[in-house]
Order: sequence, then structure tokens, then C-alpha cells
Amino acid sequence: MRSGLTLGIETSCDETAAAVIKDGTAILSNVVLSQIDIHQKYGGVVPEIASRHHIEAMFPVINEALKEAKVTLDDIEVIAVAYGPGLVGSLLVGVAAAKALAFATATPLVGVNHIEGHIYANFLSGQEVKPPLVCLTVSGGHTDLLLIPRLGEYEILGRTRDDAAGEAFDKVARVLGLPYPGGPQIEKLATGGNSEAIFFPRGLLEKDNLDFSFSGLKTAALNYLNGAKQKNQEVPLQDFAAGFQWAIIDVLTQKLMTAARRHGVHQVVLSGGVAANATFRNHVAGEASEHGLELLYPPVHLCTDNAAMIASAGYFGYLAGRRSDNSLNAVANLRLGDS
Repeated sequence: MRSGLTLGIETSCDETAAAVIKDGTAILSNVVLSQIDIHQKYGGVVPEIASRHHIEAMFPVINEALKEAKVTLDDIEVIAVAYGPGLVGSLLVGVAAAKALAFATATPLVGVNHIEGHIYANFLSGQEVKPPLVCLTVSGGHTDLLLIPRLGEYEILGRTRDDAAGEAFDKVARVLGLPYPGGPQIEKLATGGNSEAIFFPRGLLEKDNLDFSFSGLKTAALNYLNGAKQKNQEVPLQDFAAGFQWAIIDVLTQKLMTAARRHGVHQVVLSGGVAANATFRNHVAGEASEHGLELLYPPVHLCTDNAAMIASAGYFGYLAGRRSDNSLNAVANLRLGDS
């Protein structure tokens, strides 16, 4: 059956999500049930709790996505599901649901790398993605710099050696007593702050190095807070947040521009939850313009985890001949390029 309809399923962390899209680009529904309120009191995601809530919410969310799209399972041409990377217990819920539906309806199944899904979020906003390009995917669990010579092909240019950028935001926000997730909270606190008032170190800025490291920055931020506490000094929180945020943005942007220049591309792409940060987007936009590069990034609501991006990646993978069978399993540490 050629309907062009893809059902996407995403459960890699703490969002239970399902979506229906048409022809890989048009969103008919995109249902996301977040567990943020549940995990906030713990200061971060508790894997076992996340898995339990996915089990309870999975099929109601799928049914809601089908209802909003005004379609039934019989109308779906392909089912796409994120199978890694992520929390293995959470991933298993989505993978099991997708396999059950695919088997029961004899519908083709495509397993999707969660990071690839973030990249394909750019296909859902009417923008023309034109490889070869360089993509920077930045989230709570990942910081990957990729060369994409052709759709579906990925060369890792650099990745974090320790903490992801979003993870650094979350950990420092927790010490400041800010709610989870920390990135939006620090961005909000940084408004009106002086990003040059407090200098924080930038890791791995050597000329030929495209890897990232944020553990040193995180340690420097914690040491600053502890030092102020020991001296009974008041911390200028807005300046602290602005300086910390700028240290991350500065490193991310420098390496993205270096990679684009080194590989001679004309388009750069942002994806992942940190790409929702307005200061980051605006700074990269200015640098891209200065370097004669076209910049793409998804709408804010598609930067964070959602199933529409999984459906888009799955649909284009399906057109390229990718298929998964009933042996598909969750892979917590899945990397781009792994089968």
C-alpha cells in the first residue's frame, strides 16, 4: 500500500511520543507526553520510573496520534521506532510496541537512530536540506559534530569525550537549585547577565581538534560556586549563568565553523534540545552569515525529543531500502552508522 504515511514512536528518555507524518515532511499529528513533572523532584530522569510510565502511556499516546491524524493503523505504510541511543528500559517499551504493531498489521518496520531523528527534524519545517553539510547535534546526552556527504551517510568529525553540553547545563542547574531540565532554566537566568563578567574555561580548542569536553567547564563552575560559599560571598547569578552559557556556546560555534570551513560545505545544520537555546541560535546565525554559510535549525518544539522526527528519518530510510525485522532490539549506546 502506497499511502506515504509513517507512524513514528519515540521513547528514548522521558517522553512518550507518537506521530503520523506524510511523505516524510508533513506532520499530521505529533503527540508528546512528557514526564518532566514526575522527574523534577529527583533533579533528573530516574530510568526505572521512566520505563514504568512509558508502559502505561505508550498505546494511549499512539491511539491519540492516529486519532489526531484522522487515520487508522490500516492506513500506515511504515512504522518507525527509535531503538537507541538512550535509556535501555525506556527504549524497550517503544521497540516492543512498534514490533507488535508491525507484526499484527504486516507493516514494514524501520529502526531509527535517535540522533539521526534529531537531524531529520530539519525536514519537517519546510527547509531544504542540501548535502554535503555539517551538522551539530547537541542535547542532554549527546554532542556530535557530523559531516553528511549524502542523506543517510554520516562521518563523525567530533564528539564529546565526557559530558554532553546539555548534561553540563543540567548538572550546574541542579547545583544552583534550578528545576530539571536545566538548560532552559540557565538560559532564562542568563537573560540580562553579563557573559564577560565571569570567565569560564573552554575545553579542547586546539586548532585541529573537533572533539568536545565539558567536564572541565562544569568543574570550574562548581568550584566558583563552592569558593563563593566558603568566602560567604554572594554569587551574581545572572552573570554566572550568562558566562557559563556563553562558554558552551562559544566552543560549539567555533568547532562548527571550523568543520564547515575544513570540509568546504555551504550549509550547516543544528539539531537536538540545546538547539532550542535562542542565544545559541542567534550567535550561530551571525557566524554563519559572516562565513557565507546557510544555517538550518528546527522549530523549537521539534528540537526536543518527539516522534515526528523519528517518523521522518524512518520514512526516508524506508525509501532507501532499510528494513528491520522482529529481532530489532534496544541499543543503549547506539552510534550513527551502527546497524
